[in-house]
Amino acid sequence: MKAINLGSANVLSTVLKLIVPATIAQFINVLYSIVDRMYVGNIGGVMVINGAEEKIGEIALAAVGVCSPITIIISSFAFLVGTGGAPLFAMALGEGREDNAKKILSNAAVSLAFISLVVAALFIALHKPLLYAFGASDNTYEFARQYLMIYAAGAIFSIPGTGLNQYITAQGYSGIAMISTVIGAAANIALDPLFIYVFGLNVAGAATATIISQLLTFIFVVTFLRLKSTKIRLSLCRPELRIIGNIAKLGVSPFIIMASDGLIIIIQNAVLQRMGGPAEGDMWITVATVVQAFFSLVSTPLLGISEGSQPVLSYAYGAKNESLIKRAEVRILISCLVFTTAMTVISIFCAQPFAGLFIPENPAVAEKAVWGIRIFMIGAIPMSFQYAFVDCFTALGQPKYAITLSLIRKVVFFMGSIIVLPMIWGVEAVFYAEPVADIAGAVLSSAVFLIVFPKVIRRRMSGEDCLKKRPFAHRRSGSSNGAE
Repeated sequence: MKAINLGSANVLSTVLKLIVPATIAQFINVLYSIVDRMYVGNIGGVMVINGAEEKIGEIALAAVGVCSPITIIISSFAFLVGTGGAPLFAMALGEGREDNAKKILSNAAVSLAFISLVVAALFIALHKPLLYAFGASDNTYEFARQYLMIYAAGAIFSIPGTGLNQYITAQGYSGIAMISTVIGAAANIALDPLFIYVFGLNVAGAATATIISQLLTFIFVVTFLRLKSTKIRLSLCRPELRIIGNIAKLGVSPFIIMASDGLIIIIQNAVLQRMGGPAEGDMWITVATVVQAFFSLVSTPLLGISEGSQPVLSYAYGAKNESLIKRAEVRILISCLVFTTAMTVISIFCAQPFAGLFIPENPAVAEKAVWGIRIFMIGAIPMSFQYAFVDCFTALGQPKYAITLSLIRKVVFFMGSIIVLPMIWGVEAVFYAEPVADIAGAVLSSAVFLIVFPKVIRRRMSGEDCLKKRPFAHRRSGSSNGAE
């Protein structure tokens, strides 16, 4: 497949060629968790809890919801190296430094392999205290344990596969990056009913299907990056701490941004469990799990638009093409707004049947999930500004602005709302934290972007943003050591 020309004068075409496959890929990728949750929620049978019969599917669904923040944190390590290194990689291509790009890719691969082994070992070893700390009850613990142990083991495939896939997109092969995700999602959808129902593995079956799917994605990504026809091939070399350090410097922002999503869900589940009490705690976590599943259909593809389009911004920045940067960012923002508007309309009509897929035999709980979905969607359109502007800062090598804006939204606005609102209005107020954070974050991000973005561009065009001052700089003389 031919790579996209990131420096093309037809900006709209370039942006669309990047974001359409990236958005489709992210949309398909979210099916991993949605399909798992849907099948898990439909597991048959009952169990006796506190003298009352409870459906196994609903308890198991709550257990998967408890594991959700852990799966997010595991995935965030892929973004530490993937989103951290891909802009540096694209900038090197824009500057015509293919040798440096090769070194960035090679060091990224080494970093991902090491991180995946450490993460898998840690979460397997610490699973019990983590699960109880993250909202598991005695009723949901065993289901959560089964799911997490298998999922964590699969991190050795999922982290490198997801991280390296971003270097495929950064070369302009957005269609190939999409195919890798499609392969994993298709396998997961096909294998879930086989392992859950036919083999009778229930929650463990859902996790097993997921890691097999992630293995297939990993194999495809590595194979493509090793092809002779690939623009920048993956090859092994001696790790260089300087390069790895600079990948980490830029990657810490998307890492913290994504990992904090897991922390938010942890706090949310803990608040729901505490305020719901023994009678309703697990029920509210089940509701939140369904709501988050729908909202992921908005936030994850939106991330595909904003992050998937980063290569053209990074390439243009490396090439000092001011016009291309500005035109691309406008089109990225418009694309985000079109998508979130469409999903807001869809949520009005589809929230009820969506909730029914997860909780078909409990209309009362499903109705609460429908209510929660519509509350979450209040801030979906404003969220477009947050994603487009924050990811633009990352693409231009300005992590301090990206991480500051994201942390304010998540820690101050979101976590603050999760803690404070229920204290005033009760457990249901937890669900209003999302739109409060989305609207407040959009206002703040827009204000900062309008002030800072022109200054960043002006420094780059004037040469004040010289290579020696930038964390992603490359040596121009002597032996090349990659990113500085």
